[in-house]
Amino acid sequence: MSEAVAEGAGEAFTWQARVYYEDTDAAGVVFYANYLRYMERARTEWLRSLGFEQARLRREHNIVFAVRSQSIDYKRPGRLDDLLTITARLLKQRANMLLFQQLITSEQALLTRATVRVACLRADTLKSAPIPRALAARFGS
Repeated sequence: MSEAVAEGAGEAFTWQARVYYEDTDAAGVVFYANYLRYMERARTEWLRSLGFEQARLRREHNIVFAVRSQSIDYKRPGRLDDLLTITARLLKQRANMLLFQQLITSEQALLTRATVRVACLRADTLKSAPIPRALAARFGS
């Protein structure tokens, strides 16, 4: 299997979340760290949409996914009651790594843009592991 299994901008997965009071800070805007939670949930829902749940991947394949690095740019604040649209677009897939571009928008305005590198790890040792073939094949479709 080649190092670069899939490259290029694939179709974006979209998921929505409402901003609740608990998501905001004293200024009434989304607390910056909560954008990371929204992105994590969107990637989890992306996996689920492909037929792979996190608990099942751990149980059946002894793997987990962990963020290795992330670069994020905050453009505008999200506010209480906003309906956020979070996208996850797989940019690159390697044997043991996924690279995503993630955007968060509200009413078509860009709030946050991030590049997220996710590692595939053995659940029992937390050491690098190859992405299972069945899963890697779904990522390419």
